[in-house]
Amino acid sequence: MSAAPLITPPPSGGFVFENVRRNALLERHGLKGPTARKTGTTIAGIVFKDGIVLGADTRATEDTIVADKNCSKIHYIASNIYCCGAGTAADTEMTTQMISSNLELHRLSTGREVRVVTANRLLKQMLFRYQGHIGAALVLGGVDISGPHLYSIYPHGSTNKLPYCTMGSGSLAAMSVFEDRYTQNMEEEDAKQLVKDAIRAGIFNDLGSGTNVDITVIKKDKVDYLRPFEEANIKGVRQGDYSYRRGTTAVLTQEVRPLKLEVIEARVEAMDES
Repeated sequence: MSAAPLITPPPSGGFVFENVRRNALLERHGLKGPTARKTGTTIAGIVFKDGIVLGADTRATEDTIVADKNCSKIHYIASNIYCCGAGTAADTEMTTQMISSNLELHRLSTGREVRVVTANRLLKQMLFRYQGHIGAALVLGGVDISGPHLYSIYPHGSTNKLPYCTMGSGSLAAMSVFEDRYTQNMEEEDAKQLVKDAIRAGIFNDLGSGTNVDITVIKKDKVDYLRPFEEANIKGVRQGDYSYRRGTTAVLTQEVRPLKLEVIEARVEAMDES
């Protein structure tokens, strides 16, 4: 008599269709099968002559509902490093907070300013560890002893170091602006205007992006967190008057129904504290 194996043998190769049968069973019972989570954002960043400019819109969505019109998507990592987040709002916030805490411990331990490549390594290793289940697509930018650095970080852990990058559902519209107008060694004002126009392109061409444009300018000895940098979608003034005189709409029928209430006597007794 042989004992049952303690370790489950690895599955053999080939496709697995358990989820297909599960979804078909749910549909037969009138339930809706699971769908991919759709998120919306436009975030972008560029390298200019003296540092980094990061930009983001401020719309947070919940399916087809605008959940927050003024959501902050540019997160603090270190005094010289900031990070834009797209994807699931909770994942981007908690991921950047955890890495920010670890980098502060690293700075206190070494007594040195944190490098941007260190933040990039910690973020990509954490996201790769969770195999894409943390929905955080990030644009990381900062200035350290070796100059300005800009990284795009994908939810599965892959990264790119680029002179300009965009992420989110409005990234294609923003990237078209960058590819048309970006040049090396841009001045600060030109870089801020370019990032603003890229985020505006995402706001006006993508339903998942909207409201304002936030911008952060990171230089060697200074950080400007401009929120809002521009109000792209200004709420209009109502033109019509919707107040009508009494009797404008005819009353066809009228009925008064008395409410039948059951009176219940309630008595409150003091609690014995002895």
